[in-house]
Amino acid sequence: MKARRLLRRKRVAIPAAMAAAGLFAWYVLPWCVPLPAGLTDAPASPVLLDRGGRPLHHLVLPDYTRSSPVTLEEIPADLIACTIAAEDKRFHDHGGIDLLATARSAKDAVVHGRAVSGASTITQQLIKLTSPPAKRDLRTKVREALLARHLEMKWSKEQILTAYLNRLPYGNHRTGPAEAVRFYFQKPLSDLSLAESALLAGLPQAPSRLNPVRHPQRALVRRGMVLDRLAKNYDASRISAARAEPVALRPLTTRDLAPWLPSFENGQPSPRSLTTIDAGIQGDVESIVGEELAKLSGSHIKHAAVVVLDNRTREILALVSSGNWRDPNGGQINGALTLRSPGSALKPFTWLLSFDKGGLHPAAIVADIPTRFRTKEGLDAPENYDRTFRGPVSVREALACSLNVPAMRALNDLGGPRPLNDLLSGMGVLSVGPDASPYGLGLTLGSAPVRLLDLTNAYATLAEEGRHLPWKLWMEKQHDPVSHPMSPASCYLIADILSDPIARAPAFGRGGPLELPFRCAAKTGTSSDFRDNWCVGFTRDFTVGVWAGNFDNSPMKGVSGVAGAGPIFHRAMLRLHRNHAPQWLERPEGLVEVSIDPLTGKRTNAPGPATLVPADRMPLFASAADRDASGHVLLDSSYSEWFSSSHNRKRNAYALDKGMPAESPLRILAPRDGMTYQLDPELPNGGTLHLATNLPGQADWSCDTLEVSAGGAEAMVKLKPGNHILIATDKRNGGKQNVTIKVEQR
Repeated sequence: MKARRLLRRKRVAIPAAMAAAGLFAWYVLPWCVPLPAGLTDAPASPVLLDRGGRPLHHLVLPDYTRSSPVTLEEIPADLIACTIAAEDKRFHDHGGIDLLATARSAKDAVVHGRAVSGASTITQQLIKLTSPPAKRDLRTKVREALLARHLEMKWSKEQILTAYLNRLPYGNHRTGPAEAVRFYFQKPLSDLSLAESALLAGLPQAPSRLNPVRHPQRALVRRGMVLDRLAKNYDASRISAARAEPVALRPLTTRDLAPWLPSFENGQPSPRSLTTIDAGIQGDVESIVGEELAKLSGSHIKHAAVVVLDNRTREILALVSSGNWRDPNGGQINGALTLRSPGSALKPFTWLLSFDKGGLHPAAIVADIPTRFRTKEGLDAPENYDRTFRGPVSVREALACSLNVPAMRALNDLGGPRPLNDLLSGMGVLSVGPDASPYGLGLTLGSAPVRLLDLTNAYATLAEEGRHLPWKLWMEKQHDPVSHPMSPASCYLIADILSDPIARAPAFGRGGPLELPFRCAAKTGTSSDFRDNWCVGFTRDFTVGVWAGNFDNSPMKGVSGVAGAGPIFHRAMLRLHRNHAPQWLERPEGLVEVSIDPLTGKRTNAPGPATLVPADRMPLFASAADRDASGHVLLDSSYSEWFSSSHNRKRNAYALDKGMPAESPLRILAPRDGMTYQLDPELPNGGTLHLATNLPGQADWSCDTLEVSAGGAEAMVKLKPGNHILIATDKRNGGKQNVTIKVEQR
């Protein structure tokens, strides 16, 4: 009797224990296994957008796939239904593990001696997709089953389905339905048909084997299987129509606007980075470059780069890096960021300094004569592009006609290459480095390499009349503080010259690519060995910089900046102003119009075209002493060699007076810029410094921080500790020169 009672208790206890164990395994044990970290964040491929939000590039994730997660509401009901039919028909009825499917799979494995069919639910597949790779054994399957139960108790079915769909691999490196539809059909996700939904739903089973691009028949068979499974719960007429619908793929091509953008120097983009690029302008400029390079193929020009800037914001509206990104010979080099010789494109900045620091103005006369400059290698005797010398010329002609010798003489008068390099550095052109002396006076002719993007931005500073900002590519980036390296008046005068087609005509002719149907400044540059070709210019609102040449450094066939880069510049400017009314710069205060004798550069009361000059730097009036009895303008002895040479074609306008002193520009000889002085309390003069210029008695000295006193033909200054700026003003024309010194107490 007692034994029977024990047996009955055992028969009751075993099922109870098994039930308790089952409940423990189903509801408690899953909580002991932590969910994969990858569940909480569906990776999204970074997308680079143009300024209006249009996608330019869908970048890849570290695994080289592209993914664009979407909400469940954005996914068509047909695609959801097809996916559930294909992968887990009892998804809404089980708790993460389909016990019926598991039992069937186990029975089949016993009968066949191997795994015949899987029993993984959508929840289990999601666990697998978000877990680190692991060996496919019983231990892994048990772990995934426990995690699936954990997830089902924590998340809703809608959450699970959303995470699953956004992580499904659809082949061709596309993850999630949004990227799959974009690649295979190039249409919005909401426009999918039932047939297209069934096709996509079948792909994750074997994305490579069922790739519809390479194996359309396999994909079609799989689509039919998905529709068969769906037919039990769907309208028969819709299923029938879906079966009859042909597969109409539109595989996405890989041609992107601005192909250089993903590898640009500004670092990694955020998930949705808004660039400053205007897709419309970018596409049109790319087409222009391609068309113009095709025309220049006979001149051995393979590559070209273009930068388009908004002058006010310095935002890059368009950038072409090479002209043909797919060219295996340098096509993926970014010409906008490559150091190249700018040729004469730097000359405007030398004349800008001459206006701001050297007391010159556009009508001032400068010498285009044979000149020898002493360098470390010996004497240098530069020539102009056409190997002629024009004698006395105005600054307007010297710049507009891009004369080499007057530019080098002007830089020499300013003290050498250092002032020009300091100015360029202040405008963001930093490639010359801190020491410009190795480049000598040739710096103004382009002896030092620069980047197109930096030089174009320096020209934009001219267009903004001295208001300098760094260039900008990302909308999220904050600007550095604004600087003003040069005066608005001097910048405007340079812009006025560069936009004057009449002044340019003696060297470049009329009607070429530098002339547009609206006012536009333009300057070309060509390296001495024809390896680089430039054209940079601006209107009030836009600046365009163009470089053309070959990245392998092979020379072009005698093509100048006008013929090479010029046509690209011309067409880009026309495109920018197609729907944007062209405007010119507003004249700043401090400039006045005066009548100038074009042969002497001096003021006159005679009627004639007016010239802009700074109000505080008025030219001297012309006088009878300027001409001989026959009315010829007298030239000093520095013109002797030129006057008697075959270069002189102005004998009817000039005469040589060898006794006439040369009219040199004012230069400070002492102290030297950047000098440091130490005060010795035992000095008898108490620390007095003598000031000297090349024109004794012709300078007025001043200093805001030191006491200046007269001292014969020159002046003296009483030193005290600190940093001081000494200014010498030319009595003849008001031009100013300055030096900075430092005084320390010993």
